[in-house]
Amino acid sequence: MYKEQIDMARLPQHIAFIMDGNGRWAQARGQQRSYGHFAGADTLEATLRCATKLGIPYVTFYAFSTENWSRPQDEVNTLLDLMLKHLEEKIFMENDVKFLLVGDIENLPQNLRDASERLMEKTKNNKAITMGVAFNYSSRWELAHAAKIIAKEVKEGKMKLEDITAETIDRHLATGIMPNPDLLIRTGGEQRLSNFQMWQLAYAELYFTDTYWPDFNDECLYKAIVDYQSRQRRFGKTGEQVTENK
Repeated sequence: MYKEQIDMARLPQHIAFIMDGNGRWAQARGQQRSYGHFAGADTLEATLRCATKLGIPYVTFYAFSTENWSRPQDEVNTLLDLMLKHLEEKIFMENDVKFLLVGDIENLPQNLRDASERLMEKTKNNKAITMGVAFNYSSRWELAHAAKIIAKEVKEGKMKLEDITAETIDRHLATGIMPNPDLLIRTGGEQRLSNFQMWQLAYAELYFTDTYWPDFNDECLYKAIVDYQSRQRRFGKTGEQVTENK
């Protein structure tokens, strides 16, 4: 239905996902919250495949925030185990997916850190799509981390203070190798960023849906892209200026 409405010449180059609603989806079915996270992991893989077929170059999935460590320990353990389970090289190599872990990798459990670093090295030359997974991530951590790196480079004489620009910050973020998202999709009915890519999403189009993440399917993605393409992206200009430039 919606796929036929997509203008393939105007696809978003980078789609970011806040995968919300796993726990509520499970509880609505009389199941433990962990049941929803397992279902949500399947949805992530299906969404990745759909985005790859469409020709979306970059996707980022918000999987685990730095604040999520405060959740019940059994739920945290489930999320850690799921992440480790899905860092299988075969899936990424068969589908030509470049993997990027976006987050505080230094403070992850050692087995998860080692697996992530191995996968990033193994897939660094893959070209079909770049998949970022924001794990142990928060935007405030990311901005503070970038500021520390920039300050260190200034102190060491590698950069002058007056040379620091917005592009400098872009390069030093955890997402530095990717363009900023054009479209953010948040499932689960909430309408907030939840400390996710607050710098990068400055001019992204925001799409919120009541659909819980485990129920988010290809048709849902097509619908979000159609909605995105219906909007006029002005980047500070007037609507008339955008129309004239086109």
